[in-house]
Amino acid sequence: MNHIIGAKSAIATPAVKWLLVDEESAGQRLDNFLMRHLKGVPKTHIYRIIRSGEVRINKGRAAADTRIESGDEVRLPPVRISDKVAEKAERPAPGREFPLLFEDDSLLAIDKPAGVAVHGGSGVSFGVIEQLRQARPQAKLLELVHRLDRDTSGILLVAKKRSALRHLQDQFRERETGKTYLALVKGDWPAKLKVIDQPLLKFLLQGQDGAEGERRVRVTTPEDPDGMRSVTLVKVSRRLPGATLLEVTIKTGRTHQIRVHLASQGHPIAGDDKYGDFEWNRQLQRPGSSPGLKRMFLHAWRLQFNHPVTAERVSLQTDLPPELKAYVDHASHSE
Repeated sequence: MNHIIGAKSAIATPAVKWLLVDEESAGQRLDNFLMRHLKGVPKTHIYRIIRSGEVRINKGRAAADTRIESGDEVRLPPVRISDKVAEKAERPAPGREFPLLFEDDSLLAIDKPAGVAVHGGSGVSFGVIEQLRQARPQAKLLELVHRLDRDTSGILLVAKKRSALRHLQDQFRERETGKTYLALVKGDWPAKLKVIDQPLLKFLLQGQDGAEGERRVRVTTPEDPDGMRSVTLVKVSRRLPGATLLEVTIKTGRTHQIRVHLASQGHPIAGDDKYGDFEWNRQLQRPGSSPGLKRMFLHAWRLQFNHPVTAERVSLQTDLPPELKAYVDHASHSE
């Protein structure tokens, strides 16, 4: 565990904290490290205190993506949070196990249900990782290797060792993993459209009273210096009345990449409440004579990676959840 040097709880009495990084935390990004230690503090505030230079590593300024090392001393400025948030932070998440697809000494893979965030924050008290930690108090380490949107179901990797976490995250960063999703989109997807290579740009919607609103992503031009190259491969799996089931492989892991890329081609994902066709979504939710679709139809279906210890290629696959399969089956019989 990290040792706190001469500091009181940030919840009780805000004060400067100095955290000594131990071997288990070595290699983490600074922003992820702070999120573990500043429970209940909004992410936007964490990034703000990093940018302002109030967070220091060995008395020097650092960026959010700086990797901390064993023995580093991290300065945390006084942070005050509301009593309501503090109460939530002190209340443990309910322990929960999720359907296991794979597990050994280094990592585990679960089949994440839709509607569950992968971690707490942004108005969510807890997510998959907090529930797993509570269900497995004996585990020395449980860390998310990657992320899935709250409304996306499917394969999610969790590391049980710091070395495995670094190894797997390097594979995701270097595009050595294979990630394929199943997505149901509106309309008849053109068979010849197999590659979408369009840069994406993050932006914030305007919130109330001038505050920062929700995060969004949009397609931008190759000339945009802030755009991030994003590549999506698309294969038609099945054509249904008024919709197409696609196998979507992402070569880059950008925020909301699949949702934005598919919508940009005029074929939004069914049930997508951010980038979708809202009138179509309402129609899909009406039960009528068919099973209503009450969630986004995006499922992390297949994942391939090299095992962090044996280097063997691991291939995982998980079937469509019952509610999505029922919708496809009914639509297929309606053709």
